[in-house]
Amino acid sequence: MHKKIKNSILRATITNIIVAFIYAIIIASALAIPFSSKISTAISLINMISVETNKKILSDVKIDLEHNKLESYPEYGERYATIKIDALNIDLPLYFGDKLSILRYGVGQSSGGYFPGEGGSIICMGHNTSGFLRKLPEIEIGTKIEIQAVYGDYTYTVYDTKVVPQTQLDAVPVQKEKEILMLYTCYPVNSIGHAKNRFIAYASLD
Repeated sequence: MHKKIKNSILRATITNIIVAFIYAIIIASALAIPFSSKISTAISLINMISVETNKKILSDVKIDLEHNKLESYPEYGERYATIKIDALNIDLPLYFGDKLSILRYGVGQSSGGYFPGEGGSIICMGHNTSGFLRKLPEIEIGTKIEIQAVYGDYTYTVYDTKVVPQTQLDAVPVQKEKEILMLYTCYPVNSIGHAKNRFIAYASLD
């Protein structure tokens, strides 16, 4: 008799725990909906702080002007510069790396190219949304693009622009003969969903 009572109490306790757990999930889900954007913003700010903190590490980065080579390089995901286009009111942080998690905060630089001052192709990209590179397609020939790196400032002049399919990889060639900045974004900027084209601005070092 006592055993049956204990078993009954145990089953009731387990049932209550399961019901409480289900209620907790439902309540948590309900609360997550109105606060999801705030939670996302908080996470973004935490990520941004962790990325920004790395900028202190880059204060010692220097370039060997004789051999056009950095003496040390940023870690992947670190901010090492600011990219500015005054004519378009663009002023964004420049990070080493092109993952989507990096592009949430500014312009990313492909690891397949060179760094400013090294004399080769610099390949950079950013989102086509407001606050990023939405105005890039408005750029004109002769416009100045500045990269203010932790080891020096570099100014480039736009000499060409193109709209190409995203699959046309030869539109952003990596070469060592001349220092060229290639900055691109998805095109058209008002497209809904995945954009199949890219707008590219080509600029040479002054």
